[in-house]
Amino acid sequence: MKPNFLIFMTDQQRGDMQPTFQTAKMPNLEKLAENGVVFRRAYCPSPHCCPSRATFFSGLYPSRHGVWNNVDLADALSKGLHEHVRLFSEDLKENGYRLYYSGKWHVSALEDPEDRGFEQLYMNGRQTGETEKSGSIPDMRDWSWLEKKNYLKGGESRGEGEIMRIGFPRYRQDGVTENPFSDDDVVRAAREKIRELPEGEPFCMYVGTLGPHDPYMVPEKYLELYPMEEIELPASYEDDLTDKPNLYRRTQNRFRQLTREEHKRSLQHYLAFCSYEDALFGEILKELKAKKLLESTIVIYLSDHGDYAGAHGLWTKGLPCFREAYHICSVMGYGGIQEKGMAVEALVSLADYAPTILELAGISVRRRLAGRSLVPFLEGKQPEGWRTELFTQTNGNELYGLQRAVFDNKYKFVYNGFDFDELYDLETDPEECHNLAGEKKYEAVKRRYYKKLWEFAYENQDMLGDHYITTALMDYGAGIKNEE
Repeated sequence: MKPNFLIFMTDQQRGDMQPTFQTAKMPNLEKLAENGVVFRRAYCPSPHCCPSRATFFSGLYPSRHGVWNNVDLADALSKGLHEHVRLFSEDLKENGYRLYYSGKWHVSALEDPEDRGFEQLYMNGRQTGETEKSGSIPDMRDWSWLEKKNYLKGGESRGEGEIMRIGFPRYRQDGVTENPFSDDDVVRAAREKIRELPEGEPFCMYVGTLGPHDPYMVPEKYLELYPMEEIELPASYEDDLTDKPNLYRRTQNRFRQLTREEHKRSLQHYLAFCSYEDALFGEILKELKAKKLLESTIVIYLSDHGDYAGAHGLWTKGLPCFREAYHICSVMGYGGIQEKGMAVEALVSLADYAPTILELAGISVRRRLAGRSLVPFLEGKQPEGWRTELFTQTNGNELYGLQRAVFDNKYKFVYNGFDFDELYDLETDPEECHNLAGEKKYEAVKRRYYKKLWEFAYENQDMLGDHYITTALMDYGAGIKNEE
């Protein structure tokens, strides 16, 4: 009998918010972990919604699926997937699955979930389908705030929790609201569909909430779970970024407007937001249990990317290539999961989920995927030859900048096409505060990790730009891939 799938994907939730880290209070996710497996070291390929979600659905890295940025913005360089790219949803559909989609899509501005096999239950935010699918034509709604003169004027004072940006819309980092981003509506639509699911037909339901994305607006009762006197900022909060790329410091300067107390309050709201998302997730679990579907359903809880949440004095996400923006939640449990209460330390990629879901559904595909199936871990086994390093690919979050990284248990190396490189010794400097890339004694290490980047680039069709003299700024070119 084919298993059902329930996928709950949050937006911008750090990996250390999940069970075994004990950072956020998430009792429903704890229940899932007790009945399944926590992947403690799971990472996205890009700290950005659309590239990461496209990787989740396709099992490919951005260089092969073609989505490099958020696709529904006027300045997007990529609007959708390459023509040849196939999503796991299409395979499920062809093999008798009913597919349902509620919430955030953010995979393509040229297609809806319906184009990839899903029945749409509820769509939140700016989504494809609100206007004609326009390809590369800019969406001039991006200027509506300017035409309405909805921006900060010179001479205005900074409000509590606000970040001043003269000439831009006002931005407050945190606050209180009862239904942030309409996530409750997303979950309600999913719950209603679960109640009316036909018997005997396997299904895959995707629920995509927008929390705990910034601004961190949460129902007030969840703030009570995190008294301000217990909030502690990350160990790297004081990092002045003097040995990091200039863009990192320019980004940090925005957030340095906030006082230390305001940073702590933002963290309080972020943690509360994670607990709110957990409560919504719990409502889904209750519905599955009431329908007697829990034991026949594989439940997957994960996030698309992380959030700095005060690390290095930063918030949200962006080009700073620190762990917190890439480390994601990743828990699988309930029906069909043999291993219970297991915490896996192996390096896991968001690209691993497509092959995992396909194997669990008993579907074999011939196309080449970048990810590997996680099924052996779910059976309590250690897969032979599992990866010992992970790679990232981003061209920037609308503020474009080519960046690639590779890390393992010892080092993390970052190539920045827009500035100088980074190298961190993760054994002695796990918070990534001391950049060693400029020290001559680490030149051999840099060369070795440059070679790893080029090998991965070649395998995944990532040109890293061309080899023209003013654009190929790497210290070592692709030719070192062929050296012994």
